Amino acid sequence: MLENTDVVVIGGGYAGVMAANRLTRHDDVTVTLINPRPTFVHRVRLHQLVGGTDAAVVGYQEVLAAGVRLVVDSVTRIDAAGRGVELASGGVVGYDYLVYAVGSGSADPQVRGAAEFAYPLASLEEAQGLLPVLEAAPASAAVTVVGAGPTGIETAAELADQGRSVTLVCGGVLGPYLHRRGRRSVAGRLAALGVKIVEGAAARVTAVTRDAVRLADGRELPSAVTIWTAGFGVPDLASRSALSTDALGRLLTDETLTSVDDDRIVAAGDSAAPSGLPLRMSCQTAMPLGARAADTVLSRLADEQPEPLNQSFGAQCISLGRATGIFQFGNRSDVAVWFHIGGRLGAKMKEGVCKGIVKHLADEAHKPGGYSLHRMKGGSGRREALEAMRSEVPVAEQVS
Repeated sequence: MLENTDVVVIGGGYAGVMAANRLTRHDDVTVTLINPRPTFVHRVRLHQLVGGTDAAVVGYQEVLAAGVRLVVDSVTRIDAAGRGVELASGGVVGYDYLVYAVGSGSADPQVRGAAEFAYPLASLEEAQGLLPVLEAAPASAAVTVVGAGPTGIETAAELADQGRSVTLVCGGVLGPYLHRRGRRSVAGRLAALGVKIVEGAAARVTAVTRDAVRLADGRELPSAVTIWTAGFGVPDLASRSALSTDALGRLLTDETLTSVDDDRIVAAGDSAAPSGLPLRMSCQTAMPLGARAADTVLSRLADEQPEPLNQSFGAQCISLGRATGIFQFGNRSDVAVWFHIGGRLGAKMKEGVCKGIVKHLADEAHKPGGYSLHRMKGGSGRREALEAMRSEVPVAEQVS
């Protein structure tokens, strides 16, 4: 292993913190974490921040290894040839290896009026900006949540639990990941909270105004506050740095999470697209990918072949207000199965997961190398998808 190897991690979310902590396993590796905020954002609690039941932030001293140098700044460009990252403050930080873990944020809704009149909810700043808007709105004011993934469902339930008048516009099916049994359970709980669910292709939002949401079938829903949770986007740092990305802007890597352009750059979390087949954007994916990225760097430093990605899934959990929730089980290939746990026990399991995330990061900070969930055997789905993709590539391209 090289002496005094400098590793820079861009992004202090679930993937970046896990990677930074794990890299401290070796004393001769100097780790610098660059993040635009001085605190760790517990993103899975952002809906609670909006609902006033949690701050959704954790001090880095609780989750980041003492040996990691934290730089509060933003990276504006990666100079791969010069092995340095340029900062918004004007400085440059050099590296021997780089972990690209910039995460994800709100996607451009590309719907007329949405950027002007809807409030996104994918970052701490967006959630904090939404709070005074909700506080200024009367309790009886119509609130519309657009998007029926976990964030949309949890936000709708959290606000309805407070007595708000909430409409959840799905733009398709409620909870696309859920099994039909789990979906019925979630729909029942939302109905009990008073949430009006608008589903189907006709529920696609075509325009947002100051006081309404217009749907594809011409319906217009009154909306004093419109919250946008549909879709995620990733920062364009990789493309701005002339690195190869997928159509969404995620850094293209091989199955060891190594950039297809530069073996000194590895990616993790929502901003990674291994083999052009990115995994579901979630903390359940981010932390194992962070550990895998760190292991790839350490393997290269030891002149060993890095292990390929082997992601295993098990469930998706969603809170439905403070009293209930759902723990939707899935197979290792991330496909929901019939079994789920709901009600108060579902809420307790969801809360246990939220606390467990912080504990995993803290444990890795205190004992780097202890995390092992990324080593669990994954399902056959990804392997089959990779084989199918490779079979479509001409032999000449495979050889070259």
